[in-house]
Amino acid sequence: MSKFSPNYVFRIVFVLLLMSTLPILAIEVSLVSPAMAQNQSITSISPSSLFNSNDSENTTSDNTALKIPSQNGFNSSVLATNFSEPLNILYGPDGLLWVTERVGKTITIVDPINGSKVNSIPIPEVHQSGGQDGLLGMAFDPNFNNNHHIYVAYTYDNDSSDQLERLTKITRFTYDPASGTIDKPLDLIKGLQGSIDHNSGRMVFGNDGKLYYTIGDQGKNQLSLYCLNIEAQSLPTAEEVADQNWTAYQGKVLRINPDGSIPDDNPEINGVQSHIFTYGHRNPQGLVVGPNGDLFVAEHGPNSDDEVNHLIAGGNYGWPYVAGYKDDQAYQYINWSSAGNECPKIKYEPLNPPIDKVTITNESAFNAANFISPVATFYTVPADYNFSEHNCGQLAYICNPTVAPSSLDLYTSDYIPGWNGTLLMTTLKAGKIFQLSLDKNGTSLSKEPVELFHSENRYRDLAFSPDGSTLYVITDSSGPAQAIGGGATTNLWNPGSILVFKYEDKTK
Repeated sequence: MSKFSPNYVFRIVFVLLLMSTLPILAIEVSLVSPAMAQNQSITSISPSSLFNSNDSENTTSDNTALKIPSQNGFNSSVLATNFSEPLNILYGPDGLLWVTERVGKTITIVDPINGSKVNSIPIPEVHQSGGQDGLLGMAFDPNFNNNHHIYVAYTYDNDSSDQLERLTKITRFTYDPASGTIDKPLDLIKGLQGSIDHNSGRMVFGNDGKLYYTIGDQGKNQLSLYCLNIEAQSLPTAEEVADQNWTAYQGKVLRINPDGSIPDDNPEINGVQSHIFTYGHRNPQGLVVGPNGDLFVAEHGPNSDDEVNHLIAGGNYGWPYVAGYKDDQAYQYINWSSAGNECPKIKYEPLNPPIDKVTITNESAFNAANFISPVATFYTVPADYNFSEHNCGQLAYICNPTVAPSSLDLYTSDYIPGWNGTLLMTTLKAGKIFQLSLDKNGTSLSKEPVELFHSENRYRDLAFSPDGSTLYVITDSSGPAQAIGGGATTNLWNPGSILVFKYEDKTK
């Protein structure tokens, strides 16, 4: 019998071990390779299976090789990188991509073919020093090709001293295509509240020629701002409107004439007409004109109940008394500011509030006649849901039953079969894009949401090519997301980038 040397035996064992890892490697490649894109699930998944697990704590931050999200039927690629917290992307009338960079304080113009950054436009007066302030949303004037007007929202410092007074304004600029610069600034509205949190800042022109703009609740009643009272239900007096005191505009969707004035047909709410179109919003970061010309928003919930809402003039969407449906499930309104001067002495523990010191209200106690229920929630969970049972470690909120919707867009082409008339909703926590099909009235979904392009990215916004063949998606530069294997991660696949998802039409 022949004998093998120890070195020879070692080499055989090593080869066998290496071969045993190949299927795992192949699986990982197939999940991320654009050329071998895999189907993503279109079935509804229960929140408990998405966010809770019996696995041990799983938070990752190690660097790994570049991965690109994939989806059956699409080619995926990275178009451009190194953006400074991009917030808004638009496919411009000039055939270029326009990207607002919240921290960079610039609008960067990108060639959608080769990804080159052909121009960078600094926006004057932008102040950025907090978690969610800086350069926000933008919109093109419907008559841009003739007047070259763009509308831009941003936070600014209204105090010339060393003290910071963070406010928000919307300014119209005139773009010069020859020089690639902006001039002739006109402030449509200024003195809006600004914050380190929940500024929202989405804007879009409606089919009626009016400019719609979302303002969040400024992050009050939570985290470092937990002792500040939420103003989402506050409405301005006639005197405040006359004095251009817009303090009550927090937690609202505004409807504005292109010159900044109040439209004559805006709703009269509590006897006062203002810029307010709807109210009772938390953090509406998605805003879109729907298939029938109506407006829809997607907004962040607290620990549950992210919402998609159909906007009705004068409608009240319930926040902070209601999150999601008025069903007395997992959400109760814990009003920390009700503790008054004692509030700063109370430890902020949202899962263990001091019931003897703060007011706690059930959703069913809210009886506004103009309350509008959401089209859909992500996700409503029962009253006994255990928010403390998760595997996200210190990033516990990443495991909450929410997806963090960050934008909402309408697909209007026949290029991708079955997509015309559906909404695409990007998400931050979930690392997915949800396709939403509305019923004919726009008051509910006609079928379960379809989950697309699953990744470990924070998808911030998207734009479509004019022919509908291509999605251009911007991603956050940093922040946590749900890890595909469970738990949370801060190691984003494609931070601060524009991703391209191009549909492969096999018939052409």
